[in-house]
Amino acid sequence: MTAPPPGRVALVLTVAVFAVSIASIFVRLADAPGVVVAWWRMAIAATLLAPLTLRALRRTPLARPTVVPTVAAGVLLGVHFATWITSLSYTTVAASVAIVSTAPLWVALLSWAFLRQTPTLTVLLGVLLAVAGGAVIGFGDALGAPNPTAPAPLLGDALALVGAVSVAGYLLLGRVAQTRGLTLDAYAGVAYAVAALVLLPLPWLAGASYVAYPAATFAWVAALALVPQLIGHTGLNYAMRHGDPTRVATAALLEPVGAGLLAFLVFAEVPTAVTVVGATVLLVGVVLTVRTGRPGRRSDAAVVRRDAP
Repeated sequence: MTAPPPGRVALVLTVAVFAVSIASIFVRLADAPGVVVAWWRMAIAATLLAPLTLRALRRTPLARPTVVPTVAAGVLLGVHFATWITSLSYTTVAASVAIVSTAPLWVALLSWAFLRQTPTLTVLLGVLLAVAGGAVIGFGDALGAPNPTAPAPLLGDALALVGAVSVAGYLLLGRVAQTRGLTLDAYAGVAYAVAALVLLPLPWLAGASYVAYPAATFAWVAALALVPQLIGHTGLNYAMRHGDPTRVATAALLEPVGAGLLAFLVFAEVPTAVTVVGATVLLVGVVLTVRTGRPGRRSDAAVVRRDAP
């Protein structure tokens, strides 16, 4: 297969980064409980992908070595969306997106813990910087003045952190499933469907309605499934396949910057100076992590950005 021109890859990557950056804005505009938005997002995405998923499963059907990691990945994906989307109701867009963008760090640490892949000193330095940046954000949220867009910032920060760890586990398990023979289309479609099933009872458990919302809510949720999920993630997958994975992963870290700017333009949400400093330190740590893969080698930390929020 002929490689696409570098300019096309760059254009697709640019569109993809913008598409994923706008996810948090659509969540806020949907104005519904986080678990409701998460369920509808995954249900719509799984339904839209169903034809491709069924076709892919005919080529690479689920088998014993791939069922467990794929289903477990879907469970973690459901946890990721439930916690991260809910976090946006409690903390600022800038803080939430910055914290959830630490997923590459957790990939590196989980690979160390479960796959015996010892991190380099640069990765450890990146982890320390990211932890320091996260601590600065938390410290600023704990001592900052009340903010109507962040009624419980520490809770929101904690939920975003759970979202980062769970999406890292989802991506590592997806790597396992695909190395055992499952194609990306088959894996993603099944994982999305499992995530939708995991999320299905949560609105009921939270006492929230599934459908009692204005039409605008469903329009924003549909946009969330179409733009960040399908356009954004598909574009990142395309760029990851045809471009340098580490550069793609680093470019995708512009998401918190884009999300913060959009939050300012749409909601007049201005992050505090402490949040900006903490997010900057945190993202420098993540950049150090994703850029430690050897040339020509896809490090786990770099691959993580293929299916982030």
